[in-house]
Amino acid sequence: MSPLRPADLAREHGISTQAVRNYERHGFLPPAERTASGYRLYTEAHAAALRAYLSLVPAYGYAAAGRIMSALNRNHLDEALTIVDRGHGQLLRDRDTLDAVRTALQHLTAESGAVAAPAPDTGTRTVGELAHRLGVTPATVRNWEDAGILTPARDRATGYRIFHADDIRDAELAHLLRRGGHPLDHIATVVQQIRTVGGTDALAASLEAWQRRLTAQGLAMLHAATHLSAYLTHLGGEDQADAR
Repeated sequence: MSPLRPADLAREHGISTQAVRNYERHGFLPPAERTASGYRLYTEAHAAALRAYLSLVPAYGYAAAGRIMSALNRNHLDEALTIVDRGHGQLLRDRDTLDAVRTALQHLTAESGAVAAPAPDTGTRTVGELAHRLGVTPATVRNWEDAGILTPARDRATGYRIFHADDIRDAELAHLLRRGGHPLDHIATVVQQIRTVGGTDALAASLEAWQRRLTAQGLAMLHAATHLSAYLTHLGGEDQADAR
């Protein structure tokens, strides 16, 4: 088969020839042969490598995609597969977190219809006063702070914790979810999400978008696996050794 030019590879993906050369320079494509005048000569293996790299990006991100291809091009198959496995593991953890947040949100809305608006009490509370309000110990409130659920300010003069309206709201949410048996790390995620999006209604919509992103990433991983497998056939298939 006749050699391929940088423009041939670039045209397939709608990218620039400079991008193709950059990917080769970074090790994402194997080194190209050169003509006597210095022009690059690519092959179907290079085309397969470019397809693999560009399919890995939406599945694993730019950094991981680059590490995977660099490892393969250095004949380090196991290293590349480890990065792939870590990506799948992270996606599974993200799905577990999403499920935990969704379950906690359902508990919130079912039990109290809680919203993320500031609590009616606009005053401040010390740790002891907040604990008394909730019927828990001050140590419990401090544990919530250690878990990242609460982020109280400090009095400049005394250094004591000061809980404002938003902190009180977060503490009430934490108390409700703790009574429902949710672990602290899940509660911290829920509270942080509510802070970010502005309320439980907004969080529900955010969870749907989150689910769509995870689904898209999972499909991208399947797509990338096809192109990775095709590229491996150019490198010697599954029998490729991992040079250590």
